[in-house]
Amino acid sequence: MYVGRFVVVAPSVGAYRVSSRSFPNRAARATETGTVTVGPTEDASESDNPYIAYNCLRLTDRGAVVGNGSHVDPVAEKLELGYPARDALAETLLALDFEKDDYDTPRVAGVTGVPGDDPSTHGSGPNAVIGTVRRDALLVEEVTEPTLVATYEKDSPEAFDLSATDAPGAASELYNHEFEHAVCAVGVSGSTTEGFQTAIVNDRD
Repeated sequence: MYVGRFVVVAPSVGAYRVSSRSFPNRAARATETGTVTVGPTEDASESDNPYIAYNCLRLTDRGAVVGNGSHVDPVAEKLELGYPARDALAETLLALDFEKDDYDTPRVAGVTGVPGDDPSTHGSGPNAVIGTVRRDALLVEEVTEPTLVATYEKDSPEAFDLSATDAPGAASELYNHEFEHAVCAVGVSGSTTEGFQTAIVNDRD
């Protein structure tokens, strides 16, 4: 099954995978600040598509954000300003809307490691929130178990059997999942109190 790009988050672990039929020549790369970007490899064909390069992981003191496009940055910025995780996701997804490409591709995103004092979640933390905006819906939910949302086929949050509890395991598990056309994956684990660990798996690693 081809589900496109997808996010999985749980309270203390999360991951994102690029799956692509049209633009497979891409890789995830970490920056000095801990941000992970997705972009074309050196041998990729030139393209003016605005949706193939973006930050897919941002770390903040209010949680780690994973997602499939330019909305990751404003979600992280809102978290840093003190927005509850649910509001940061919902306001950003609503403002940017689905991608205006040939497929009306949904935007998907999640926040993991949300502190327990976040008013949009329950419990002592860490917590997680996941969301998507499609042509026909905006869905944002607090989750307590691993939950997936994808750009195609599985475009509403649903339970996902993620066994990994750390970043390397999460990245590897998503990359090797049976969903078709894996390109790269990134994992994150931890919390705002303990700190975050990140990991990357690329097609050419």
